[in-house]
Amino acid sequence: MSSPNDIKKGTVIRLNNELNVVIDFQRVSPGKGGSFVRTRMKNLKTGKVNETNFKAAESLDFEDVQNKKMQYLYTDGSLYTFMDNQSYEQISISGEDIGDDVKYLKEGLEVAVAMHGDLPLTVTIPMKIQYTITHTEPAVKGDTASGNVQKNAECDNGLQVRVPIFINQGDEIIINTDTGAYSERVNK
Repeated sequence: MSSPNDIKKGTVIRLNNELNVVIDFQRVSPGKGGSFVRTRMKNLKTGKVNETNFKAAESLDFEDVQNKKMQYLYTDGSLYTFMDNQSYEQISISGEDIGDDVKYLKEGLEVAVAMHGDLPLTVTIPMKIQYTITHTEPAVKGDTASGNVQKNAECDNGLQVRVPIFINQGDEIIINTDTGAYSERVNK
């Protein structure tokens, strides 16, 4: 038995004799009363998403999940295809199962896919990913007078981000996937 404090994205929990995968979670410590973990879980049999709260003192039944390193290949619109670099086996996962992280996927990206037996559950992407700027407006002389000035930019996978004014088309940048914000420019 495990504690709700051990919950993280991709954790598989047996609840009411059915398997549920944690899509999102938040630890809450109210000023009064005991702490708890608020989760959004997807039932693996029905596909239904439920919100459930677990008190910190509860015991949960976690299922064994293997994380496989895989490479993102392509999407056909609704399904995203990944390949195991050792066996060259390919699997497809729906965008719904991947969640908000789907916008960070780009061809060739190495990810961790949580597998329960042969069933792919969720995808964990790296915390920082490198992209190439494909479009941004050029900086106008004198724009930097007001300090931390930013502008819109489009990355090589279509991701829209705000970047500092000195970033130009063709520059390599790193995006923090936790915040979705520009992190740094890559020196060539």
